Amino acid sequence: MSTIEAPSAVCEATVVMPCLNEAETLAVCIDKALRSLADNGVEGEVVVADNGSTDGSQEIARAHGARVVDVPVKGYGAALMGGIRAARGTYVIMGDADDSYALDDLGPFIRELRGGADLVMGNRFKGTIEDGAMPFLHKYLGNPVLSLIGRVLFRTGIGDFHCGMRGFRRDRMLDLELSTPGMEFASEMVVRASLAHFDIREVPTTLKPDGRSRKPHLRTWRDGWRHLRFMLLCSPRWLFVYPGIAIALVGLVGVVALLGGPRSVGGVSFALQSFVASCFLIVLGAQALATGLTLRYVAEAIGVLPTPPGRSLDTERFPLEKYLLLFLAVGLVGAVGFAWSLANWASVGFGGLDLQTSMRGAAVSLTAIVIAGQGISSALFISAVGLRAPAAQPER
Repeated sequence: MSTIEAPSAVCEATVVMPCLNEAETLAVCIDKALRSLADNGVEGEVVVADNGSTDGSQEIARAHGARVVDVPVKGYGAALMGGIRAARGTYVIMGDADDSYALDDLGPFIRELRGGADLVMGNRFKGTIEDGAMPFLHKYLGNPVLSLIGRVLFRTGIGDFHCGMRGFRRDRMLDLELSTPGMEFASEMVVRASLAHFDIREVPTTLKPDGRSRKPHLRTWRDGWRHLRFMLLCSPRWLFVYPGIAIALVGLVGVVALLGGPRSVGGVSFALQSFVASCFLIVLGAQALATGLTLRYVAEAIGVLPTPPGRSLDTERFPLEKYLLLFLAVGLVGAVGFAWSLANWASVGFGGLDLQTSMRGAAVSLTAIVIAGQGISSALFISAVGLRAPAAQPER
C-alpha cells in the first residue's frame, strides 16, 4: 500500500483509552500505543480517560508517558467522550485498556484516516479472534446479530458494530455531539456517523484474551439490550411506523370484509368478534404509527437523528392547524355515527338489539373517535416539542 503523507499538525493522533481500575494491563497498553505511533511516524499522544480508578491506574499512566483526564461521569461512553474532548490530535484512535486490542498495530487506522476516512472501524471477524478472546455467545450470536440489525436499519456495510478499536477525525466526531454514557456508545457512534453520511471504512484487527484477572465490565444481556434498544429507538420507522401501517391495514381489511355481516373462509367463520378485533387492530396500528412519527420528530429535535432537506422543526412551519382540522373531521364523523347508533337504540326504548347489526356501526364510530383523539394528542405534542427545538443539523 502506498504511503499517504500525514497532514501538517503538531499532534496528528491521540490514542484514547477509557480506564476504570486497569492497573494490571494499562502500562503495557500505553507502551504498545506509543511505540506503534512512533513506528508509523506519527506525532501523537496517549490519553487515559479515568473514570474514578482506585487502584493507582492514574499514577501508572503518567509514569508511562500518558496524559490522564479525570472523567467524573460514570460509564464507558462518558469516559470516551471525556477523552475525545481532551484529545489534541487531528485523529483519535480509541481502544480498551485491557490488552485485548492490537494497540501495537495502529498503522491500518492511520493510513485510512490519512486517506480521507472520517471513521475507521476495526473488524475482528475479518482479522483474528484468538482462542478465548470472545465468549461463544458474543461471537456467534450477540455481535453478528446486532451488527446485522445495524446494517439493515441504517444501510451501512459495517460488519463489526461493536469493535472497541476504531479511529476517527476528532472534529467530525465532536460535530455529532454523542451523548450515551454507557456501552451503547459504540452503537451510537456508528449509527450517528452513518446517518450523517460519514466516510466509514473497515480494517481487519486482532482480538486477544483479556489480560486482566478480574471479570470485564461488560454485561452480556444488559449491555446487549442497551445496544439493541438504542438502534431501534434511532429507527422509529422499523420499530413503529412500518409495523403500525401493516397492523392497521390488516384491521382495515377485516372491517371492510365483515361490515356487511359474517363471512366464512375455508370453513372458518368470521363474525362479530372478528369485526371488533379488526377495529382494535386499526386503533393499535394507528397508535404505533403516531408513536413512530412523534418519536422521529423528537429525535430530530434533540439532534439524535438528522433533519432531511426541506423539512423544518420550526413550529411556525409545522401545519398544526391542518392536522387538528383533519382529526377533528375524523372525530366528528365518528361522533355522528355513534349518535346514530344511540338513536337506533333509543328507538327501541334502550332495550335489546341485534348485536350482529347494531354493534358494527358503533364499533366503527368509536374507532374513528379514538383515532381522532390519538392524532390530536400527537399533533399537539409535536408542536409543543417544536417550540423549544434547537436548530437541527441537516443531512449532509
